[in-house]
Amino acid sequence: MRKTAAYGILMIFILLISCGGKKGAGVPNYLSEYAELYRENPRRANLEWFKNARFGLFMHYGVYSILEDGEWVQLKHKPPIPVADYDTLKNYFNPKNFDADFITDLALEAGMKYITITAKHHDSFCLFKTDQTDFNSVSAPQSGRDLIAELAEACDRKGLGLFLYYSYAADWRHPYFYSRESGWPNARPDYKEPQPEYKFEKDEDFRHYIDYAHAHLRELLTQYPNIAGIWLDPIMGYYSRSDLFPIEETYALIRSLNPHVLISFKQGANGDEDFSAPERRGSAMVGKQFEVARKVFELNKNKPKEICNTLQPHAWGYKRSVDGKHKTADEVMEILKEMKKINANLLLNVGPLPDGSFPEEDVRTLREVGQRLREEPLW
Repeated sequence: MRKTAAYGILMIFILLISCGGKKGAGVPNYLSEYAELYRENPRRANLEWFKNARFGLFMHYGVYSILEDGEWVQLKHKPPIPVADYDTLKNYFNPKNFDADFITDLALEAGMKYITITAKHHDSFCLFKTDQTDFNSVSAPQSGRDLIAELAEACDRKGLGLFLYYSYAADWRHPYFYSRESGWPNARPDYKEPQPEYKFEKDEDFRHYIDYAHAHLRELLTQYPNIAGIWLDPIMGYYSRSDLFPIEETYALIRSLNPHVLISFKQGANGDEDFSAPERRGSAMVGKQFEVARKVFELNKNKPKEICNTLQPHAWGYKRSVDGKHKTADEVMEILKEMKKINANLLLNVGPLPDGSFPEEDVRTLREVGQRLREEPLW
């Protein structure tokens, strides 16, 4: 026992020596300017940084990108795509042009301070290494890559914050996510034939899904410890059956694993979120027919706000049919000016192409926006 304790003390001593000469040692690079505050209160330092960040890049990317019809294609396709058929998309997922260095350089050139990416969307496909499912980018035969790890490394190296989007209140693949009949039409695609993959029968079954989601969050927060936060979605899945989600337990788990991480869950679930993140103009109170939504709106209305919007006309995942109709630099600048008036961050979404590259029209727009911001800063 004494040898083990001595070894532990020695390793701590070595770690302290190795970090001693570095500015902001132990502080994530994107928080280097907040190092002193970070040592006193990591979460407060992160929140102060976030308030000043102003502009971020959103990315919706996954196997749905292959079908080039938005991120909800499994549910919205007529008829909905069966679970077994949708699973085969993993075999065709090939992010050969997903370039974390290009993405982070472009974000910096556009004047952005952080990136938010879909680690797992509603279809359940994961862009990270996980032991919970083989429906992920590492197991995909033409990929074999942990895209979150690649982006986390590039962001950390270049001083960009990274938020990980996690679809907590929707999962169209997990056997024990609740059914359409249990409270929310979009909880599952409207299949005419029963899907053998679905096992949910009673509310108690949902705990299997919660355990799965919590295991994922543990992986995300331990594998990528320098991330800025966890960005949960979709809020309507929560509002429709808030009784099924142990939201306090989930938030406690996140905070126990990372002292500085911020939590967002759209307009909010219980008021313990660090900031609200509504879509588009952010004026509508989504789910206002639910008592929980009305209560949390009041709790979060004076917190920092981030509005997410798309460069495409509407869809978040890549949609080929709207090529050539994406927002221009003029339109983005107008949105940024609106965000300044209401003191909100703008999280602007790009839907990468199936191969992981960005649409050229979006690249041109972001570069022009960055040039304009350098010439006439808004903040």
